[in-house]
Amino acid sequence: MSDKMYDELALERSIRERFGVDIDIRQAIIAHSPVSHTAEATLFLTTKKQLYLYISGQSKLLLGDIKKLVSRMGLKAELYIPPKGRPQYFDDIGRDKFKEVFPGRSHVSDDDIIFYRTLAPYNPALILISEVKNGEVYQFDTDSTSGWRLAAKFTYRRIRTS
Repeated sequence: MSDKMYDELALERSIRERFGVDIDIRQAIIAHSPVSHTAEATLFLTTKKQLYLYISGQSKLLLGDIKKLVSRMGLKAELYIPPKGRPQYFDDIGRDKFKEVFPGRSHVSDDDIIFYRTLAPYNPALILISEVKNGEVYQFDTDSTSGWRLAAKFTYRRIRTS
């Protein structure tokens, strides 16, 4: 077995343990691609033809950071998958952060916590991708003038069916 196959099996196991999602990787589009000074991403297609992005880093990453990285990579997210067993993870953290800032408020609506959800720790992150913008996926590059360079050309758009 090759190193690539071991990496894919380890990634599948990690996703199963941390997010509770059973995934079979069909093809890795980019593997261990840098997305910041301390984080790397793996973009892969499953056997069910779903595109996922897995981001892990050595430093603390928040949901807001992950959203920014997904956008800069040229991707459009459909779903940010919460940790296993905590389906309301981002809302719970958002409510706690909101109550730290506004301890006197008793009624907290979903509109109130939109910003505070982005402060939830999210490392590693698993994102279901709905579209690759312009058919290009970018990676972090300190030598580039924009800070990003083309990592792969890949066309994908998820068509929702009812």
